[in-house]
Amino acid sequence: MGSRRLHPLAAAIRRGLFGAGASLLVPAVFAQPTPAPPRDIDEVVVIEEAGDRYRVEDNSMSKLSESIRDTPQSIATISKELLDDRGVTSLNDALRNTPGITLGAGEFSWQGNNPTIRGFNARDDLYLDGLRDFGSYPRDPFNLETVEILLGPSSILFGRGSTGGAINQVTKRPLRERLTGLALNVGSDDTVRATADLSRPVALLGDTGAFRLNALAHRGEVAERNGARMERFGIAPSLSVGIGTDTQATFGYIKQTSDDRPDYGLPWLGTRPAPVERDRFYGFDSDYLETDANILSTQVLHRVSDTLRLDIQARYAEYEREQRITEPLITPLPPSGTPPEQMSVYRYVFAGSSDETLLTTQAVARFDLGADRVRHALVTGVELARESSAPVFAFGNGVPGTSLLDPDSSQPFTAASLDPRIIADTEAETAALFALDTWKLSDAWHVTLGARWDRFDTEYVADRFAGPPTPFNSGTAAGREAFTQVDEVTSYRAALVYKPVESASVYLAASTAFNPSSQSLSFLTTGRNLGTENVSLDPEENESLELGIKADLVDGRLALSAALFEITKANARIPDPANPGFNTLGGEQRMRGVSFDVAGMVTERLYLASGYAYLDGEVVRGVAGAAVGAPIANAPEHSASVWLNYRLTTRFDLGFGARYVGEQFAQSAVNGRMAPSYSVYDAMVRYGVNDGLAFKLNLTNLTDEFYFEQLHMWHIVPGPGRTATFAVNAAY
Repeated sequence: MGSRRLHPLAAAIRRGLFGAGASLLVPAVFAQPTPAPPRDIDEVVVIEEAGDRYRVEDNSMSKLSESIRDTPQSIATISKELLDDRGVTSLNDALRNTPGITLGAGEFSWQGNNPTIRGFNARDDLYLDGLRDFGSYPRDPFNLETVEILLGPSSILFGRGSTGGAINQVTKRPLRERLTGLALNVGSDDTVRATADLSRPVALLGDTGAFRLNALAHRGEVAERNGARMERFGIAPSLSVGIGTDTQATFGYIKQTSDDRPDYGLPWLGTRPAPVERDRFYGFDSDYLETDANILSTQVLHRVSDTLRLDIQARYAEYEREQRITEPLITPLPPSGTPPEQMSVYRYVFAGSSDETLLTTQAVARFDLGADRVRHALVTGVELARESSAPVFAFGNGVPGTSLLDPDSSQPFTAASLDPRIIADTEAETAALFALDTWKLSDAWHVTLGARWDRFDTEYVADRFAGPPTPFNSGTAAGREAFTQVDEVTSYRAALVYKPVESASVYLAASTAFNPSSQSLSFLTTGRNLGTENVSLDPEENESLELGIKADLVDGRLALSAALFEITKANARIPDPANPGFNTLGGEQRMRGVSFDVAGMVTERLYLASGYAYLDGEVVRGVAGAAVGAPIANAPEHSASVWLNYRLTTRFDLGFGARYVGEQFAQSAVNGRMAPSYSVYDAMVRYGVNDGLAFKLNLTNLTDEFYFEQLHMWHIVPGPGRTATFAVNAAY
């Protein structure tokens, strides 16, 4: 488990980019600077082109027949321009600026991205171009055009999961026009980032073929977090044929590797973060988290006639991971009154590896039917998938502890044992049929009805090995276990849409979602006690009711959306008092809230992306009333974000952002572990030298706020301190 593999491609890029010094750095991420329009052209044309800078009008998924404005569901979008303006270098960076989404701290089996949407974990609800992106790896936006966040239960679209919502990453596609974009970013904390974006027509394919290549090399640390570091490398070629014709095919490949020193933050002391400086790092310098994602996709779009269109997609993906991670714990709790300088930290070490695969295909047909007064936009299709996950779990025993106030990360790692405790292998097959029909009864009234049937078949086998005890594991279990479970579930959506004018819609929608016991391709409930408490349980069931309004303002240049919603998990898993060591479906959780978003162009010079979310979640029914009334974890009552971009001249613009997150709890318990509220401010300055060259400076956390943004029941990770990044962007 300590082989520290690094793919040859990543090694070659590392040598070329970092090994020979800064003089050999080759710019690589495309970021298009704001072009300076000629002074003699019509200003109205310039305004209309710039109005789409932050506003995204159309969704990317063929399962949704209507525009974002007319789709009866809250959908937050993050455009490539907003990603660039805010200096986003990871998917987590993008998500932390979206109200209603919080970032969970990594667990043993959940490294990578672990978001929570509207109070419900969305680790298994990450998608790439509408297909599941299951792997545990830190996603980078170097190949993304847009990020779409569908809020609320969405099993009608995606199958299992999506209780709070789903995140769809939309990749860049080949263009028939020539595009060359290069970007080099250097900044504080040894940050160096280079990306490239090249698109070329392919003469051999006539005027309908094009090739695109995106590449990434990134290295950096985290401000005010001694020890944490990351390296990422990526390449994403794609080829399209038949662009602009009735039949278009796109073939794409994404490879992304990472070699990080993972950061599990600070320990809890009782119900609050330990009172230590932000830069304290309790891991070892030799800790590592290495991932390798390989994703091969193809899509064929075919217009059969004016009334029938087909969208067929297929994907094969492999995800590999190796890690040894240190989590800081203060256990057992010292006597009350013990000064911090006398406290020590127990280093709970996780180690292991995993290999995950995904083979999936999806066929969607859209029928535009009817005439005169009643018209139909019927979307129907089939989805098939085979997934596997083969993790190895191990714990360090006899690992030396360290001081709470003065931890020593340079200490050599030693352990009395670091042997596997469990080797698991899970295979799952999904078969699904779905249909979603939008009846346009008139220009003003639309009705949407839909259903999806899923069959989720899981086979799980694991070998357990006895070992020494840990604080969370008795260390005595050994032997083999095998479970098979088949879940068949039907999901629904029903919505009524009223359009008082063409540029606005008001909707009332009801949706459902489900969460099987083996949703994460494992029956293990945690990476600590390695228990299988959910075996043989039926899926959790979730229902949502949402009342919303969407409108295009300022001649369509500013998009507004607002919604009232309630999500209920009616049969949540809770410990079974009659059967210790197992769960039962006897709980109930409820989340009520309000969301509000505005994005687009306010004036000819001012652009805006903003949002607010109010979440009121509680445990309605728990174990013998013990948890009743407790708040939902990772769901701050108030969260808000705003980003303003002001163009002083055609070549010079300024950006300013602020985000607020209220206090939030790391566990759904009365008087549980809680992180305080915080406010963070960011800024950007950009100067366009000419139409193809721009300089940009991003400053994040201007006030150097000490805050906590990634919560876990057993550890808590501070957000980065003040950071500065200077970028040179070239496009021609």
